[in-house]
Amino acid sequence: MRKRAKERRGPVEARDNKHVRGKGGGGLVKGEDAIDGILERSAVPFVLVLDCVQDPHNLGAILRTADGAGVDLVIAPKDKSVGLTETAQRVAVGAAENVPFVRVTNLARTMKKLQQDHGVWLIGTSDKSDQTLYDMDLKGPVGIVMGAEGPGLRRLTEENCDLLIGIPMAGKVDCLNVSVATGVCLYEAVRQRAQA
Repeated sequence: MRKRAKERRGPVEARDNKHVRGKGGGGLVKGEDAIDGILERSAVPFVLVLDCVQDPHNLGAILRTADGAGVDLVIAPKDKSVGLTETAQRVAVGAAENVPFVRVTNLARTMKKLQQDHGVWLIGTSDKSDQTLYDMDLKGPVGIVMGAEGPGLRRLTEENCDLLIGIPMAGKVDCLNVSVATGVCLYEAVRQRAQA
């Protein structure tokens, strides 16, 4: 039956995606020096830090969620993490054009700069934490720090967080996909900020 359907319709081709047409890695990528200017435009900075997310599908989904949640800035290390590839842009469905994405040389140093220069509280996600996302006050200047697929946050990244939180899990699996977990965390912050 599939064979007959294929014969009737002719060859199958992927449809063009207007969000990445001719871009080949474009998007709203900024240099490290742009961080201060971006955060100075926000009265209450809302930052997302990604520690070594490697799957472009996850990055695209995260950027789409970050755009929807009103995140001011997404930061990721240059090493051991995916950049803004065509696949990430395609999955982001236009969000890569709206949310500033900065890749940094030294993530730990950048995290300290966020804390010291911009008063951002960095809240990392970890299954080692006894506190949950829903115990946190996310109304002020905040940075949500998400770990890589599988290993989670690296030791130094975890040590540079002000607090560690977990997402309560009621089922048999012990964690969520990083893009799903990011969505849960960002939208809890959105909920709290709307009530502030």
